Amino acid sequence: MKKLLLPLFTLVLLVASSSLMAQCSLCTKTAQQLGEGPATGLNNGILYLAFMPLAIIAFLGIRWWRSTRGEA
Repeated sequence: MKKLLLPLFTLVLLVASSSLMAQCSLCTKTAQQLGEGPATGLNNGILYLAFMPLAIIAFLGIRWWRSTRGEA
């Protein structure tokens, strides 16, 4: 059951993150002037750039947690 919980939680977060708005107020004002298409692209780019460092930190955290538990 525990092995299924982490992938399921990750999947739920990935599905939910597609509807998030990641723009700051200044980016929102600029994107509104450009139109709907560029605003969506800007929002997706912000989410993509935020995801990569968090994924790396999660990977390192999981490796550290497994090594302290004695699993390899």
